[in-house]
Amino acid sequence: MGKFEILNGKSAKSHWLVFGLFAIGLALLPFLIDASLGRSWVRLLDLALLYVVLALGLNIVVGYAGLLDLGYVAFYALGAYVYAWLASPHFGLHLPFWMVLPLGAMLAGLFGILLGAPTLRLRGDYLAIVTLGFGEIIRIFMNNLNAPVNITNGPQGINLIDPISVGGFSLSQAHTVFGITFTGVHLTYYAFLAATLAVIFVSMRLENSRIGRAWVAIREDEIAAAATGINTRNLKLLAFAMGATFGGLAGGLFASFQGFISPESFNLMESIMILCMIVLGGMGNIAGVIFGAVILTLLPEALRYTGDWQRAILGEVVIEPADLRMLLFGIALVAVMLYRPAGLLPSSRRRRELGEPKLKAALADEPTPAP
Repeated sequence: MGKFEILNGKSAKSHWLVFGLFAIGLALLPFLIDASLGRSWVRLLDLALLYVVLALGLNIVVGYAGLLDLGYVAFYALGAYVYAWLASPHFGLHLPFWMVLPLGAMLAGLFGILLGAPTLRLRGDYLAIVTLGFGEIIRIFMNNLNAPVNITNGPQGINLIDPISVGGFSLSQAHTVFGITFTGVHLTYYAFLAATLAVIFVSMRLENSRIGRAWVAIREDEIAAAATGINTRNLKLLAFAMGATFGGLAGGLFASFQGFISPESFNLMESIMILCMIVLGGMGNIAGVIFGAVILTLLPEALRYTGDWQRAILGEVVIEPADLRMLLFGIALVAVMLYRPAGLLPSSRRRRELGEPKLKAALADEPTPAP
């Protein structure tokens, strides 16, 4: 018994050591990126954390419950506009962020229930079309609610939105603490990191709970899940509400970070990109979703340098960087879906469902060998 206790003690110490090194790395990451790549990349890192929150929210709906939602950006927009309405000169209100962020998240969650209630009997393509229409309706409403009463300021958007501020300590301004200067993008990184870690914690608790297992059962076979006594109606509504709440939270953070929002920030392409993050990273796997969100946020920006690469290799720019960037991005997505259909970091269940023997047989148009 003594040997096992010593081994367990060493294992626990190694885990805490890895955790401590990881925490230090996250704390120093914005300074390392600022020193090596520039401050613009720190801002991209902030956006990557924002997309992690969005992707984890959509993962609840798509990855866990298996409900294809193409209008997820609508909840993102609702959270952003609630924050803009209550913390900007638009209505003359400047409420503190700790009141505004929960209100935006709750309103988005309510709209998630309103969207889910009439679509409970829909599946697959039909559900995708309905949610897509919902997302476009919200965007068009935001674009036109400037007359006869100016609610959203139409396509001109809302500006001068208050940043997150605590007791006069604003995240949009530089502050010096213990001789270390933290710029606005650095402080925003830590705020977004805290929100991201909280969302990851909630997602992990949901995944390993009875609710998470019930969602997976609904995703695999809704009829069989209902036959075992699972209340599919309430659980599907809960999935829509939880995912929408995370989307509303991300929208409020986005509005405080940008200081300006307009309907153009919440188009259909945003929903498609968030869905790509989940599919590319590994649907239903938290680590995979995080990896997919970070990759699909940073990779398109890295491909902006294709003009410099062409000039260095060929001596001139043959293909415009904007065109080549999206071409390479599309080729990368197609290649991943062909050779890693379960995602770059799939869950064990998805890996079994889309195992290598099945993939090779599908590509060769041959029957799958019996296990």
